[in-house]
Amino acid sequence: MHMRILVVGAAGTIGKEIVRELGENHSIIRAGRNGADVSVDITSEDSIREMYKQIGKVEAVVNASGGANFKAVSELTPELNEKGIESKLKGQINLVLLGMEYVNDGGSFTLTTGVMMDDPIPLGASAAMANGGVKAFVKASSIEMPRGIRINSVSPNIVQESWEKLGKFFAGFDPVPAGRVARAFVKSVDGMQTGNNYEVY
Repeated sequence: MHMRILVVGAAGTIGKEIVRELGENHSIIRAGRNGADVSVDITSEDSIREMYKQIGKVEAVVNASGGANFKAVSELTPELNEKGIESKLKGQINLVLLGMEYVNDGGSFTLTTGVMMDDPIPLGASAAMANGGVKAFVKASSIEMPRGIRINSVSPNIVQESWEKLGKFFAGFDPVPAGRVARAFVKSVDGMQTGNNYEVY
């Protein structure tokens, strides 16, 4: 079935691959801070509301954006921790809460978690906290989503395309291609499952 799909974070390393994979069979609306069809800052409720008003109804919302500070726990202040809460955790959940009325019956949301919530890395506690919260929200919300709407998340490993920049944080990890991560998003959008966290390790 041909769908109209919103991809938030479409210009990112994984986002670009998601757009490429889903774009083969569907119409894609790219959202992000720059280089997109529609602008959005997921840390701002007003910005999310404005984005949805601009784009109207869709069959699926996919999010590949959201950040957190990488800091040792001994240096992690409440202020530094706030980025993970505002962006990776609350930002993603607000895309669902504020986007519910814009997703058609039987549509879907797909959010992003990450490997470090299950396989901890130094400096990764804040990101792991946000990822774990998103995973729990997806699982719990899936049992009461209205109108047959599905919700899943994808948990990527460190991707090959980011290894040069971020590999130092992931000692001993075996990076995966971003295209392989993107296919898990396709599985979520085109499939029938709900409440899942698709691990791409």
